Amino acid sequence: MKLDNLSTPSIILNLDALENNIKRFHGLALENNKEIWPMIKTHKSSEILKIQKDNGASGVLCGTLDECEASYKAGFENIMYAYPVSDEIAIQRIIKLSKKCNFIIRIDNFESAKLIDEKAKDENVKINYSLIINCGLNRFGIDKENTLNFLEEIKEFDNLILVGISSHPGHVYSAKVPEEVEKYVNDEVGTLKYVKKLLNSHGYNLKYISSGSTPTFLKAVKNNTINVFHPGNYVFLDAIQISLGICKEKDCALRVLASVISNPRESNFMLDAGAKCLGLDQGAHGNDSIKGHGIIIGHENALIESLSEEVGKVKDTEKKLRVGERIQIIPNHSCSTANLTNYFYAYRNNEVEKIIEVDIRGNSKKQILE
Repeated sequence: MKLDNLSTPSIILNLDALENNIKRFHGLALENNKEIWPMIKTHKSSEILKIQKDNGASGVLCGTLDECEASYKAGFENIMYAYPVSDEIAIQRIIKLSKKCNFIIRIDNFESAKLIDEKAKDENVKINYSLIINCGLNRFGIDKENTLNFLEEIKEFDNLILVGISSHPGHVYSAKVPEEVEKYVNDEVGTLKYVKKLLNSHGYNLKYISSGSTPTFLKAVKNNTINVFHPGNYVFLDAIQISLGICKEKDCALRVLASVISNPRESNFMLDAGAKCLGLDQGAHGNDSIKGHGIIIGHENALIESLSEEVGKVKDTEKKLRVGERIQIIPNHSCSTANLTNYFYAYRNNEVEKIIEVDIRGNSKKQILE
């Protein structure tokens, strides 16, 4: 089937770009003697997870427990969950995973550590954890100066085993130009280097120093501090990554195929793709440098200025768009777009080769009603 035979809107995936992106990032990890445990919340697809595994991913970082369980089924031994848990059902799920594989929970607060330890003790199981360190995002994480005090507070929890430290330099997405990315690399590497040295000097043995984001990876991977990296968006890339100099338009694998359906006023055109395809992201963590709601390939000067649920409004002062024209749009944030569909039409050279299911989205595991 040709792309031209697909209905619009459709979420399409360029297989050449996808494979090249994975080879590029995984190759850099291998060249620098680092492990890559990708954050799989970007694609939420078992098939793409397998491609990452086949290209050398030695573990995964997951954004949901559904993803953790799917990763175990996919044959991964090293599985890290990105966030603390406190709910009893969630704790039971991580205990089950801990009995099956090298499962690692992340922790940054006394209360959740206590709840996990109590349940682990009841089940007679040890839970590996990585301590979350704040490197500037100011979301999860202990400030580096408080690391020793926090570990002293939770040392009574015998069923929790410290195996590493982790961070996420997500504040890099507040960078407005490529030249600013270096600052966030320094935040990431410098913070973890400080904590690693501090804990080593006090007798703590850290197996994993893990961190990652797609924009900081390219430089941070060359530093000897971090040994496990967690980029996620790299498989697809998007308009935000273009703005940060991480990729070119041709590298963006995930796109929205849409049609121009109306030209109600001069220079105004309407598309049949809206917020339920493109998402509403115009940057992340404070970035306001992104203009519009995506890049229209071949019409880069046309601005997608607003989105309704099912349609988009474009301002095209050059008047190059035409009603009936089919266009491809690079989303601002491909992770959001991927989460809005059940499948991708995967193509090569305008020929659709297969349909890739998005089968591990949040709440994808049905609970049994009793």
